[in-house]
Amino acid sequence: MIRISRALAAATAAGLALAACSSGGTTAAPTSAGTATVQPTGQTAKGDGTLTIGSVLPQTGSLAYLGPPEYAGVDLAVKEINDAGGVLGKQVVKIHTDSGDTTTNIASQSVDKLLAQKADAIIGAASSSVSESIIDKITRAGVVQFSPANTSDTFTTIKDDGLYFRTAPPDKLQGRVLGDLVVADGDDTVGILAMQDSYGTGLADQVTQTAEAGGAKVVQRVDYDPKAAEFSADVAKIKAANPKGIVLIGFDETAKVVAELVKQGLTTDKYKWYMVDGNMSNTNYLKMPKGTLKGVKGTIPGAAAPEAFQKRLLAVNPKLTNYTYAAESYDAAILIALAAEAAKDDAGTAIGAKLVDVSKGGEKCKDFKSCDELLKAGKDIDYDGVSGPVDFNDAGDPSVATIGVYQYGADNKYNAAKALEYRKGDISG
Repeated sequence: MIRISRALAAATAAGLALAACSSGGTTAAPTSAGTATVQPTGQTAKGDGTLTIGSVLPQTGSLAYLGPPEYAGVDLAVKEINDAGGVLGKQVVKIHTDSGDTTTNIASQSVDKLLAQKADAIIGAASSSVSESIIDKITRAGVVQFSPANTSDTFTTIKDDGLYFRTAPPDKLQGRVLGDLVVADGDDTVGILAMQDSYGTGLADQVTQTAEAGGAKVVQRVDYDPKAAEFSADVAKIKAANPKGIVLIGFDETAKVVAELVKQGLTTDKYKWYMVDGNMSNTNYLKMPKGTLKGVKGTIPGAAAPEAFQKRLLAVNPKLTNYTYAAESYDAAILIALAAEAAKDDAGTAIGAKLVDVSKGGEKCKDFKSCDELLKAGKDIDYDGVSGPVDFNDAGDPSVATIGVYQYGADNKYNAAKALEYRKGDISG
């Protein structure tokens, strides 16, 4: 079912009355997460007074390298919230679980665990496909699902009863930036190797559209099975087309794709390679010969993690070497807490109804403590986060976002703290 608007979806759900809300109690009907609130037809379940934030983030699987910065972002936010007095006068409870990836059922089991422990909001998953597999279970329980890293365009229109949000921008913006980058680099012929799932195919579609609108031609596109044992036939198709630029869209299986590209002579001294947030890793390619990725460019949604913010993250996890989606995870937890304060209720439906409001339109503030003080003074707030202004639209997407362009050095690593450039864009544009 495609959602026409959050208000309409919430109104439909209100007529059905949704049971088993996050913190227990009576039957609840979800309200709109947009600016117009839909009044429930029945009695609304109230929270239990303790905001419980769960996480379903990758400890294992194809995106495990993204886990540490995402967990650190949540941990730092909860620490700062609790240091400022907590939410509704009580300390926030956090419960971390593993999302695994689409080859396992770990995420579903983790959600069951979190719902049993009365989670009011769940941060995750990182993978768009994993989030698609658990969104119904979460939102039907009246719990907010808030991803720091989902970029699939699918979530803009997915049925979510007004309870799904994300701080990462949809792929249409990243795809536009990457397509423009390929054209700007003079690659008038392009080959695309994309993993076959909602993330890979959606992003590949946008790159194709943008690159071809800019005058380039996609001479070969291969949507591959990320679970395949090897990728020789897929790479051979790209080699036969002989493109100037090669776009790689995937997760950690990209290391196998890279090895095959090198084996077949499609090296970076002869072709230009491009990557995306799902495979821009500083760990997956370290065992390869130095220079394998030299000059490779890639895009990652999100503004730079400020140095001061990185230091705060290192205080909760001194082993961090990658900050991808740390800011988005931090902002997710802060926004959830502020929405609970604004609603004076920790129930998931109450939080969902206030998330848009606390993200825009009021007095600007940049941390939980100052924002909470404004709320307690009866003022409307506009939280501007570390990841950007956020400013949710009615679909739960950030309306404005930033994409960073990074480049690998001879050591097969990119400087996560320094982009070649940042490009900002309106999501609706």
